Amino acid sequence: MIFLKGFRTRLKLTKFLGFIPGNLYLYKLAFIHSSAPLKLHNGSLVNNERLEFLGDAILEAIVSDVIYKQFPYNNEGFLSKVRARIVQRDTLNLIAVNLGIPQLLKSMINKDNNTLNPFGNALEALLGAIYLDKGYNRTKKYVLNKILSDSSLTKEIITNGTDHKSQILEWGQKNKKEIIFSNEEMPYNHQNDHLFLSTLTINNKKAGSGKGMSKKEAEQNAAEQALIRIKKW
Repeated sequence: MIFLKGFRTRLKLTKFLGFIPGNLYLYKLAFIHSSAPLKLHNGSLVNNERLEFLGDAILEAIVSDVIYKQFPYNNEGFLSKVRARIVQRDTLNLIAVNLGIPQLLKSMINKDNNTLNPFGNALEALLGAIYLDKGYNRTKKYVLNKILSDSSLTKEIITNGTDHKSQILEWGQKNKKEIIFSNEEMPYNHQNDHLFLSTLTINNKKAGSGKGMSKKEAEQNAAEQALIRIKKW
């Protein structure tokens, strides 16, 4: 982790963020994964999960604000789909990697684990830290500059979105098919991580399955497999 103390820490964060941070602790906490928690003076362990929870909600609010104004004549269903595709895990993971968050994240993640989810989660935690430190307007500016900086991003996501779960649910509704996801959680390693297995059925017939480090990831993988399969039906 690149964090040093005092002036050098603030200087590095200023370069990374694009503005001068106030509460350095919040930003340090944003980059601490649950696998490598920070021990406080009172002995308690903390990580970025609470900030991730907050940042997730703030991001949805900001994206809703932006697309509401960008698409003034589209209905609620359309806006919901666009927002879902922008804030979906795959999109945030890639943005986090491009921003350089993997180099900042403090973790003990198994190197054999290829999931990018911890990086997308850390990006959400960072947004939570910015919100607590600087407020909504500064957080919105950061999202616009770093996440929605390409003015054509939302239009591209509409056309080439990878929200496989939404696609299969839309297909099921259109074709009057019952789509059900069944999820199973199982231990993954000695660090108490868990792996999720999702099975997708269409009218009680298995159509796809997928694994992931979260239910969302497993369901997306199962839906992707089902989308490929239904094209052959």
